[in-house]
Amino acid sequence: MSETGAGRPGTGGVREVKSAARTVELLELLAARGDRPARLQELADALGVPRSSMYALLQTLISRGWVRTDVTGSLYGIGIHALLTGTSYLDSDPRVRAVRPYLDEASQALGETIHMGRLDGRDVAYLATRESHEYLRTISRVGRRLPAHVGALGKALLAERPDDRLPEGPYEALTPNSHTTRDSLVADLAEVRARGYAIDREEGVLGIVGFGFALHYDSPAQDAVSCSVPVARLTPDHEQRIVAVMREIRSKIEATAPGAGGAPSWR
Repeated sequence: MSETGAGRPGTGGVREVKSAARTVELLELLAARGDRPARLQELADALGVPRSSMYALLQTLISRGWVRTDVTGSLYGIGIHALLTGTSYLDSDPRVRAVRPYLDEASQALGETIHMGRLDGRDVAYLATRESHEYLRTISRVGRRLPAHVGALGKALLAERPDDRLPEGPYEALTPNSHTTRDSLVADLAEVRARGYAIDREEGVLGIVGFGFALHYDSPAQDAVSCSVPVARLTPDHEQRIVAVMREIRSKIEATAPGAGGAPSWR
């Protein structure tokens, strides 16, 4: 029997293609593992598919560059074509292109790390970053994800949505300061709405405070920008300057970024 139509309902009521869904699930699983390659049986067990079917799928993806394997053929990881496709996404997005110069401007004005992120389900995906010369990460955040409830970017975007859309919890704690209950997050989001921007005080990374600003060229906002600064450099005066500069940067972006009529309305 054909696998087309065998899956759960997909976009627009069309039944999803089971083989395509399995391929995507496999790639997402390998991507989430980062530098921890997986063995065949691990992948088969994780996705609940027969070992033989998993092996055939892996070999197909290896031949096309989406999956790589070691010299023994026993370990599997994400392939280079995932990078090429991700780069194409960033290069083709008119809003990312429009925001980049303003990230440079904010970075030069503040000397701190500036991010652009986009809400993706319960996470925020990092689309662009300008690193501070004072605090360089060893690994770029571009293309990576962070739970929305633990970062300034994510909380700025969650505050644009009704609280009844938040999951019940408990939420994952990345630091002792992370929200782990729905009630504490709801209270924080009320402050975000009243203040006009989000603050992450060591909730995602110990030693780092973030200030997040939703970009209102969508309704509700899908994108946000933020400034991250080490606690050791965050004086009251510096915090006031960060907020002032980032508010100005947000206004400039919203005035110049392509609106819904200037580009395809992607879902």
